[in-house]
Amino acid sequence: MSAEELENYEADVELSLYREYRDVVSQFSYVVETERRFYLANAVELIPRTAGNEVYYELRMSDAWVWDMYRSARFVRYVRVITYKDVNIEELDKPEITFPQ
Repeated sequence: MSAEELENYEADVELSLYREYRDVVSQFSYVVETERRFYLANAVELIPRTAGNEVYYELRMSDAWVWDMYRSARFVRYVRVITYKDVNIEELDKPEITFPQ
């Protein structure tokens, strides 16, 4: 496989992943970013921990979707992440659903 073919393949996979994200984002309540991954989740718990003078974070998420083009299954029931880096958690606005009368 040439370098150009590899680039095209990766671009196609990224586009497919973006489309999947766009289709599923409305099913989730939180966007979570760590230094290594991007997640969508419906339940998030961030627990500060200490080890000596070091502070780290235990991040627990359930009913989640993982932005990772190399995973075959992006929907996961439970995720636990340990990190010394920043964690960003944002609550998504849920549009109110109205039904015609």
